[in-house]
Amino acid sequence: MSRFVRASKYRHVFGQVAKKENGLENVRVSNNAWDTNLINASAQYLSINYQVAGGGAFVILPLPGTEAASAITYKLPDVIPLARGHAGPVLDTDWSPFDDRVVASAGEDGKVHIWKVEGNEFDGWGGEKWVPQDFDPVAKINVSGRKVGQVMFHPTASHVLASATGDHVVKIWDLASTDDPRSVLGGHGDTIQSIGFNSTGTLLATTCRDRKLRLFDPRQGGDAVRVMEGHGGVKSSRLVWMGETGKLATTGFSKMSDREVSVWDTASGETPLKTLNIDQSSGVLMPFWSDNGIIFIAGKGDGNIRAYEWESDNLYALSEYSSTNPQRGVCFVPRRALNVSECEIARAYKVSGTTVEPVSFIVPRRSDTFQADIFPPAPSLEPALSAAEFFNGKTAPRNLVDLDTGSASTGPPPSATTSSFKVTSPEPTKATSAPTLSPEAIKSPSQVPLPKTPAASEPVSATPSRSTSIPVPTVSISSSDDTSKLRDENDRLNQELREARAQIRNLELQVETLKANAVKAKALLG
Repeated sequence: MSRFVRASKYRHVFGQVAKKENGLENVRVSNNAWDTNLINASAQYLSINYQVAGGGAFVILPLPGTEAASAITYKLPDVIPLARGHAGPVLDTDWSPFDDRVVASAGEDGKVHIWKVEGNEFDGWGGEKWVPQDFDPVAKINVSGRKVGQVMFHPTASHVLASATGDHVVKIWDLASTDDPRSVLGGHGDTIQSIGFNSTGTLLATTCRDRKLRLFDPRQGGDAVRVMEGHGGVKSSRLVWMGETGKLATTGFSKMSDREVSVWDTASGETPLKTLNIDQSSGVLMPFWSDNGIIFIAGKGDGNIRAYEWESDNLYALSEYSSTNPQRGVCFVPRRALNVSECEIARAYKVSGTTVEPVSFIVPRRSDTFQADIFPPAPSLEPALSAAEFFNGKTAPRNLVDLDTGSASTGPPPSATTSSFKVTSPEPTKATSAPTLSPEAIKSPSQVPLPKTPAASEPVSATPSRSTSIPVPTVSISSSDDTSKLRDENDRLNQELREARAQIRNLELQVETLKANAVKAKALLG
């Protein structure tokens, strides 16, 4: 055993269950057998697939601890407002990343509904004259004649939605015009098990029961630009993109039915960079990514939530949250909703029986000041693109918000754990479609401080600032001008680097498309 312990600021992170009154009881969670997380969250509300006698419904509740939740008791009454409208069970929900009040639902009836929470639905909750009023959808989309198993909003473009159907296709929608999908992604040989956009929304990945991992261009449509062999087991496989690193994490089962997690480099290679065996339990593993560089893995049927830090192309196990209450579903809230004063780097809501309980993951720190090193900027409510701009080929990074000051920025978060992967990132901050490369400059202020810490050193920022002051022992008024020039030069070099990466990625996608077409042609001719 090594005498040395790997340095990590998250080494002592631990999971802590909140008080009883911050959870929910008497929740009639859906008994549908479809493999789903059952629960989802925005920074203000929770959505939970609900068990009802006829049709399909889900419940919308204020996030415990918010102002809207102050009038709601933790034990729900037997009759509560529901989001009704589906003719069959609700299978999946997803909240808009740009409006905490907008949620999409997918149902077994082949439809997707869009809902908006006004806030007054919870006025007088549980009062003497209170009459529950169900939610009504603001839009309905006839997606398919078969069930819609997954639904997901685009991470950077407003009013863009993806839905996976029982027809084994993924349809991309512009919510401004839902008569027909803007593109259809096909080629799946069996049931689609999970879908996911990368951080800029230029790629969409799917896992499938045919044990394939596929990458698509969501604007181009058609078959996958790359198909890779996924996990060898026959049970369900899930995926999650690893933020700005360009990596993709999948969970599944080996041929020997061992649960495992794999990390893929989507820019190169047909085999995973890393595969980690978890255990031999039978529950599906649900992966969640945090921009701190941490993957959280929650297993269905057990009470564990594992945490792994991704660093130097390797997964390092952190402390594990364990509970005797088995979970049926789990979700994580957006990082905008975290309690930074308590050093809460992530918060999960787990469904266990008829209860929903929050689990906070906390880094123990004694300081009362904001801990910038464990709170990189989070995705903000401001979309980077409109739907029209996205479908016309424009690409932009996510807009970010500083969790301390609330100031906005554009570009990938300056996370120390992911900065070393920038070179191989397949999602640059320029358009990834070769025919429609945009000449406009995209701001990236978050890239400014990166050249000051190229070695990804462990000490605090005082060290590099001291080294840069050695050549200039006497501070003069012109130093601010020099700093401004250096920053301008740094911005220009970063912009050129992004353009080069965009062109490389475009060429890779074109090559993959040509390969796929060649395989099709060979199959037809043979």
